[in-house]
Amino acid sequence: MAGEISLITRRAWEQTLHQLALSDEEACHLELSAITFVDVAGVSALAVAAQSLPEGRRIVLEEAPAALRRVLGMFWPDLPAVEVVTA
Repeated sequence: MAGEISLITRRAWEQTLHQLALSDEEACHLELSAITFVDVAGVSALAVAAQSLPEGRRIVLEEAPAALRRVLGMFWPDLPAVEVVTA
């Protein structure tokens, strides 16, 4: 992922999250160091996708922007299906 996650790119973001949900992988990794902006709706879509995963599966966010981490922490502080990894 690169650029902004906003109204303009939301459909592509949601499709990416949907594909992750369909995967059989225990941990689906998203490398987000090139994301320059994410709106609350984009973070919400991530949370909804994570909540729909079967138990034991998770989405691993690598190098997630600070704003995304803050919004996750404020609205979904105990979301076990999302793991944030920083360098």
